[in-house]
Amino acid sequence: MLSNNQINEMLEVMSRNGYRITEQRQTLLAIVIAHEGCMSPKDIYVRMIEKFPGVSFDTVYRNLRILKQLGLVEQFYFMDSGLKFKASCNSHHYHHLICQGCESIVPIENCPLERLIHLPENYKILYHRFEIYGLCEQCQ
Repeated sequence: MLSNNQINEMLEVMSRNGYRITEQRQTLLAIVIAHEGCMSPKDIYVRMIEKFPGVSFDTVYRNLRILKQLGLVEQFYFMDSGLKFKASCNSHHYHHLICQGCESIVPIENCPLERLIHLPENYKILYHRFEIYGLCEQCQ
């Protein structure tokens, strides 16, 4: 669970990047943050319409994409249940072990990329992901 300070930092990132901090965006972010695991766009939409009956699915999805682009939420694809989102942990760089059974996500603290490849000195990586899909002990 993220602290109020982390939530405020996320809102500041949105503002700094030119996005208005609307009540809908605050609510969407709060919904994703409050949920421990991953949520589908549809699950988030269902929770959004409780507070904003007129909100469209497209609006929810577009805002999830904005939050992903800003690094505030992470996007995962599960083979059985499709695209899902969860709040990002911006305190450090990590990758994931993802259970295809229960959809639990375990961070990998060390970046495997550092040991796998040697890039040219003048090459700068802007972004990368490393995810391993499998089954946790409980789902095996």
